Amino acid sequence: VAAEGMRSLLAEDLADVPPEVPARLLAGRRVMAVCHENPDADALGSAMAISLALESHGARVDLVCADPVPQMYDFLPHVERFSQRPDPDLDPDLIVVCDCGDLARVGSILEAHPGLFERVPIVNIDHHASNPGFGAVDWVDATSAATCEQATLLMSHLEVSLEASDGDIAQHLTAGLVFDTANFAHSNTTPRTLRVASELVAAGAELPMIARRIYRTKPDAQLRLYGTVLARLETAAEGRLIWSVVSDADYGAAGASPQMAEGLIDLLAQSATAEVAILFKDIGSETRLSVRTRDGGVDAIELTGAFGGGGHARAAGATVELPFAEARPRVLELAARLIAAMPPR
Repeated sequence: VAAEGMRSLLAEDLADVPPEVPARLLAGRRVMAVCHENPDADALGSAMAISLALESHGARVDLVCADPVPQMYDFLPHVERFSQRPDPDLDPDLIVVCDCGDLARVGSILEAHPGLFERVPIVNIDHHASNPGFGAVDWVDATSAATCEQATLLMSHLEVSLEASDGDIAQHLTAGLVFDTANFAHSNTTPRTLRVASELVAAGAELPMIARRIYRTKPDAQLRLYGTVLARLETAAEGRLIWSVVSDADYGAAGASPQMAEGLIDLLAQSATAEVAILFKDIGSETRLSVRTRDGGVDAIELTGAFGGGGHARAAGATVELPFAEARPRVLELAARLIAAMPPR
């Protein structure tokens, strides 16, 4: 589907793109595209799609992420382009930050180069409701299921076809949608999400393959890790709170990498009774939280926000500056209190 066709089919949706976003992007000649640490398909896909679009207009774009791309995304084209540090020869005139609910989510890139982020204008494109707006231009759309949904609409304003780059743009954008909606099963999937997905499939995106690679293709080591963590799950509040923990020792025992913990929280959230599901990641002096909540119930942002985190009402995360043994009771106590405050279903 060319840009003209997309204008016709999604005319009302395309109006959701603030005009200053494509204007600022197209003005960039030396661009650094950054996504969040521990990247997922939405972060990678939105950053890559925007980069390919800007390169079609003659810009030089470097892709940067604090952590290496997880092996599960090897099927996506060009992911080898992501570097773990900025190219000192780039001297960017624009930074595009994708899918970061807060600038701190850039991680070690920000810590190592704070002056760069202070000096260079930032275009902040994100769908997390907790995003405070940290860019020279902010496009934060909490109604989007994924940042890739926003980036798909953006392509037309950049005068780039979804079929461009031999279909690679459509592949990346579809991967982000599939990941952040759990293959269009989460409640964040809206009519606009499905219209966008329809355009991407029409442009040649291989939806069945992408869904299979993200959700139904697991290394044996990852399955062993899942078994270990699920076997130790615990419940509280009469089953309305469910939680488990994964540690460095678990990765070693399973022969798995930390990236292979991806998806564990969504398995916990399949509990028939739980209002709140929590996965603790024991990383020594700190504890990371992944939280899922049931529709119409506890706001996950309220829980994670108490520990400096954020995200969405149904899916959020945080890093607690305490070891697991100290973080666990504090998090579980607040979660139980929020559950108790809920009106009866």
